[in-house]
Order: sequence, then C-alpha cells, then structure tokens
Amino acid sequence: MTEEKQRLLKEKALNLPRTPGVYIMKDKNGKVIYVGKSRSLKDRVSQYFHLPNDINLKTFKMVSQIDDFDTIFCDTEIESLTLENTKIKQYTPKYNILLKDSKSYPYIKVTMNEQYPRVLHTRKRLADGAKYFGPYSGMSVVYGVIGTLERSLAIPMCRRQFPRDIGKERPCIYKQLGRCVAPCDNSISAGDYYKIMQCAVNILRGNTKEAISSLTKQMYSHAENERFEDAARCRDAIDAMKRLGEGQKVVGAPDDEYDVIGVYSDELCTTISVFYIRGGIISDSETFTFGASELMADDEYEYMSSFLTDLYSRREYIPSEILLSFNYNEDERALVESYLRNLAGRAINVKIPQKGENKRLCEMVELNASQKAKQFKEKSEKDSKVLAKLGEMLGLEEIPERIEAYDISNLGNEHITAGMIVSENGKLIKKDYRVFKIKQQSGADDYSAMKEVLSRRISHLGDSMGSYSKMPNLILLDGGMTHVGVAKKLFSETGINIPVFGMVKDEHHKTRTIVTDSEEISIAKDQSVFIFVYKLQEEVHRFTVSRMDNSKRKTLKTSFLEKIPGIGPGKAKKLLAHFKTISSLKKASVEDIMQVDGIGSSDANKIFEYFKIN
Repeated sequence: MTEEKQRLLKEKALNLPRTPGVYIMKDKNGKVIYVGKSRSLKDRVSQYFHLPNDINLKTFKMVSQIDDFDTIFCDTEIESLTLENTKIKQYTPKYNILLKDSKSYPYIKVTMNEQYPRVLHTRKRLADGAKYFGPYSGMSVVYGVIGTLERSLAIPMCRRQFPRDIGKERPCIYKQLGRCVAPCDNSISAGDYYKIMQCAVNILRGNTKEAISSLTKQMYSHAENERFEDAARCRDAIDAMKRLGEGQKVVGAPDDEYDVIGVYSDELCTTISVFYIRGGIISDSETFTFGASELMADDEYEYMSSFLTDLYSRREYIPSEILLSFNYNEDERALVESYLRNLAGRAINVKIPQKGENKRLCEMVELNASQKAKQFKEKSEKDSKVLAKLGEMLGLEEIPERIEAYDISNLGNEHITAGMIVSENGKLIKKDYRVFKIKQQSGADDYSAMKEVLSRRISHLGDSMGSYSKMPNLILLDGGMTHVGVAKKLFSETGINIPVFGMVKDEHHKTRTIVTDSEEISIAKDQSVFIFVYKLQEEVHRFTVSRMDNSKRKTLKTSFLEKIPGIGPGKAKKLLAHFKTISSLKKASVEDIMQVDGIGSSDANKIFEYFKIN
C-alpha cells in the first residue's frame, strides 16, 4: 500500500459514523480478504491505517493488501455480529478464521417412544419423542459408539423393524454367535428388550453404573426363573459395561452437560480445542488449527467471537453452559452470549471459571490445544521445508503453498479429459480436485486441450468464493517444454502471473525432471523434493485416467442402448440416469421402464423385448 493510498483510506475511515456495523476489506482485484464487525466503525476501521510499530505481522500483511473497503451500518451489536458471520460464509475471506467443514453434525437417536426402540444416526434433532445424544464431531465417532452398544448389549444391527418383522424371516447368524437378542423370532419379550434399550440410554448418558445395576437385577431375575441363556447374556453385557466404564474419563456429575473451549496461539498458528461434556463424561472433542496466514486479528476475543458464532450456527444443539479457558473481553462475552441465546431460543451462559474443578478442566483443554499446536507445527515445518526447497530449485519468489497439477488423458480423438489436483501446504486437498471435459474434441491435441483447460481455470480467479477463486503459487503440467510454452503464452496474454513448469517422465515412467519452456531443472539431487513431485505427478495421472474411464464407460453404455429401435442418445442417457446400470434395466418391467421421463409404452415394450431376446 502506498502512502497516498493509506492517506485516502484513512480519510474515508474517519468519515464513518461511530455506529455498530460490519466492514469488508478488499484487495486491488476487488476480492474480499477480511470481514470484521465493530460497535464503532469509525474508531475500528481507522485503526488499520495508522498502525503501531509493534503491529502483529499477520495484520500488517493483510493491511498492506487493502485497496478499498465497504461498510454496512447496523442498529445493534448483535445485528453486526450476525451479519459478520453471514458475510464470512459468503466471501470466505483469506484472513478470517474459517471452519472449513460445512457439514451438519450427527446425533445418535434412540426411539424410546416405540415399543421396540432402535438406535439410529441422524443429522436432525426433532421434537418427536425420541432421545437424542450428541452432537458428535463426525460419523466415525457415531459409528464407534453405536458399535460399542451393539457389541455390549447384543442389540440388533439389522434393518428389520419390530414388531412388524417378527417371525417373517429366520434369525441371522448373529443370534447363533450370541451377538443379538433376536427379537425377530420372539427370543426376547418386548418388556425385556425395552429394559436393554434403557441401559443403552444410560450408557449414552455416561452412566454405566446405572446400566450395570439394571442388568444385574435382570440377570438374577432370569436365573431365578431358570432362564439361564438370558442370565448369561446379561452377565456378558455387565462385563462389557465394566470394561467400557474403565475407559471413560469422568469429569463431572451424571447430569452435567457443557462445552469447554481452550485456545493456544502464537505467531505460527492458533489451535482451538473443544471438549463436549455429556452426562459428566467427555463424550467427544474437536480441534481446529489455523495457520499464521489464516488468522488476522490481534486480539484473541476478536477471532473467538467469530469462531463461536460460526461453530454453534453449524451445530443444531447448544448446551446451556460453555466454559472458556482464556481471558475474554467482557463486552464480547456478553455479546456472544446474547447471540447464542437468540440462536438456541433459551438461556445460554458463557463463563470463564476462575477456580475449582471447572478451572482445572479448562486448563486441561488448553493443554490439549497446545499439544495439538505442537504437532501441527512439527508437521508444517517438515512440509514447508520440502516446499521451500522446491521453490528455491525453481527460483520462485515465495514458497509454493498452493500447487495445482494438470494432466490430459484421451482415447484417440474421443473422451479427452483433463484433471486438476491441488496440494496445499504439502497435503492433497481432494475436495478441490476438478475434471474438465474438453469441448473441442474433434481434432484436438494435448496442447490445445491444455490451453482450453487453463483458460477455463483462470477465468474463475475473479470469483468471490470457492476453491477456484484461490490463486495458486505454482502450476505443474504433466508434459514437456511445449506444454509450458503454451501455458506461459496464455498467461502473458491474459496478464496472469503464475509460475508454470512441466513434469517430464523417463522411459520407466518415473518423474525425471521439471522443465521450463526452454530448460530442464533436475530435482533428483534432493530426495524429499523428488518424492513430493513424483507423488503429485502420479496422483494427477491417476485422477485424470479414472475420470476418462468413467466417461468412456458411460458413452459405451449409451451406444449400446442406441441399438434399440427408437432409442437415441437423449433417451439412452435418461434410461441410464434412472436405472444406473444396464443390469438393472434388463431386470425392469415395462411399467418400470415407463417411469422414465420421455419413455412411452411403445419404447418401453421395445426395450423390454430387446433384452428378452439378447
């Protein structure tokens, strides 16, 4: 930022009113790089343009890229906090704290409102009379908990529903193995089955002692009535419960339910650990780690307000109490508390414990955050060394943190497909992978195909959000000097400044060297760099070929269907989209085939007769 630009922006900021609102910082391309909120827009925004000498490096880097800013005035601070959260999700700015996982959180649902309760997983918490536990950090945790219940209590793992399916089919092998109480053949009464599910509920609440007590009473009752198999089942379940109880860390009373949040932050990263306490035990935990370039705010409470609003807007359930391990600005704490109350529709208390067990629990979570940060930095240091070496070999001005690699795959002049893979900080980011179907198939060669792909790719650099909007630090092409020349000419014509190199294989299909449009650069002298580039080249080739094969298979299937009289490419695609496979279509009745849009009785009969003969 020039001194003149800084003066103009400062002047613009000083003309703002001292009212609550949201400010949106933009770079010279008009891309949003930071969104913030303030109770006084004039005071907060003007601070960015007369920074102290000891300013945080991350803030200095962000401010140096500001070319302009917008503001939105709000009536209240709550309104500005809500709007800030919305705008961050809309623009995904580079310097805001971003929770990358946008999925909804899963729950375990026990249908205790049914005669034969079931244990299910769901992402929606409904007012339907069932009991819900969670939310959990991911489906792997949910599957693990449900699996423990199934093994411990021998509850059904099948999809049968009772009493509807009692006696309809013979019991499966799990009954013979003693791993299912088998309500399907009336091996257990509805009453006894319901008691087992009550034990499951106790376990999910963290109360294994109550579950063991209930099972013990059942065991003695079965033994007195000479139902020794049922007594043995209860005994085995009690043993499993005792082992489970030994592995649970109890941190509170059986009814305790709260979240504990600890933070560790330094110049290299910020790590936030969240422990979810349900039924007095640590039922789940999550850790969020943000690199130095991902977090701009100087004051801890600034990014924590954004983090808390984002975290709980993604989780359907908010406990009535949230404990924080750090010194949080009182005004911000009250603001977030009010936001969460509005979100939950009931009282939510955000506390900072000063002593006692809760204080020690906060310290434990904070220690967990520091340990996770240490692991992150050790791994990042290892990855960044490889990237730094690669950048030095290629003569780059900055470390290539985001790398995109491209490959072209074809079968003659048909099915020409290009694949793009992404590596960020040394890790493959598979959600950012893309496949391109080359539009000019007829007569197209690898060079024109690569030009088309890169043209389409860079056309998205002006997007306000999404992975396409991110500028790569380096582009690698699976090809030689001519490929690189085509790319460099395209970038020069469009004013794009992205370093581009080619990856060349030897006669054994191993990465031999990296090339510019005029020379080769050996990477064999450093094994870590060689392995890194080799893996990128293998991954982009694997991804591209797999997508080309899918395209080829689909075309072959539609061509096969076009042999049927009256079935052209359009109808063939609709049939495949509906039935997914040729095998499913072969088994379909005329009535089933007629369910496809655009397929009448005449076509359906022709298709049915064709498969009947062939």
